[in-house]
Amino acid sequence: MTVLLWILAVLALPLVIAAIWFTGVFVKELFSPSPPAPDATALAAERLGLLPAERQDTEHAAPPPAAWSAALAAARDGDWEPAAELLRANGRDWERRSSIAAELGTLAAEEDGWLLAWESARPGDPDAAVVRAQGTVYLAWELRGAKQAQYTSREQFEGFHRMLTAAREEIARAAELNPEDPTPYIVEIWVGLGLGYPGAEMDKLWAEITSRAPYHFGAHYAALQYWCAKWRGSKQQAFAFAERAAGRAPLGSLLTALPLIAHFEHDETTDVAADSTPEMLALVDAGLADAAACAASDPDRPGLAQLRHLLAYYLHLQDRHEAALEQFRLVDGHVDALPWSYRGDGAASYYCRVRNETVGAVQAAADAA
Repeated sequence: MTVLLWILAVLALPLVIAAIWFTGVFVKELFSPSPPAPDATALAAERLGLLPAERQDTEHAAPPPAAWSAALAAARDGDWEPAAELLRANGRDWERRSSIAAELGTLAAEEDGWLLAWESARPGDPDAAVVRAQGTVYLAWELRGAKQAQYTSREQFEGFHRMLTAAREEIARAAELNPEDPTPYIVEIWVGLGLGYPGAEMDKLWAEITSRAPYHFGAHYAALQYWCAKWRGSKQQAFAFAERAAGRAPLGSLLTALPLIAHFEHDETTDVAADSTPEMLALVDAGLADAAACAASDPDRPGLAQLRHLLAYYLHLQDRHEAALEQFRLVDGHVDALPWSYRGDGAASYYCRVRNETVGAVQAAADAA
């Protein structure tokens, strides 16, 4: 009998271990004190007018302006002139110029017949030059792929480095054609990240950018990626860069997002208490004030949606569900932003699960009142 019991215990051991593991697994991002059933929260979200996962746009953080969509559609049909006019019309609005160049460069990396026609019709056009540089950098990263180095082939790395080297010449040409424009230097941050520029070289590049656009959100986002531990810096360097930039920036610049991004990029704990410290509460409060100031002066500014996505996420983790739901309402429908975008194809479903938990928490609080 003793032997039989021993055998049964051994056979049952894997099931016990599995039960303990499943019980112990705690997914921080999906934390909620007492979440209702997923189906109930999804229905509640739908009643509020929030969209299901299959209707979330995974290519944008916010709805693109109509003029941008029209220019991109025309370029896809081979007509480059609306794109040229769009860049010309935005002149020295460096935030929008950089964002437009990024959109057009992404398209050029896929098919550049329209850009070749533009370059042929207007040799030496600085707008076409910066789109070409952006497109080459984007193509380089597409060749590399999104996987970690150990899962990336030698052929991928060779194509990646070859394209980034070519992009350096295109960036230099774009900068020469329009010396006041910070966009070529911002594009080069991603070259420096890929080729491994030393810190001193990045500092020189950063000086070129900030002398032209000291509070450029996209530039700061890219530079923070360079200083993160996963790329060319460390946790300490990333936090120092983020805190210094946010501390110097005026209200409405959106740079309060940087410390939140630095925290997200280096957060390895599953303990939600790390997201509700007095320091984190203060960072989120600063972000709320920053977003409100930007929305009042420039509601369509690039970068505002990214900050709102982060605020929704961290407000949820801090059990500030009413405030989180307010941010979710403002961004719903577009999920190409941190923290969702790191989930790849699962970005929309992840976003909706966290958002729906927020809806459920708000509903539970209302029912209990």
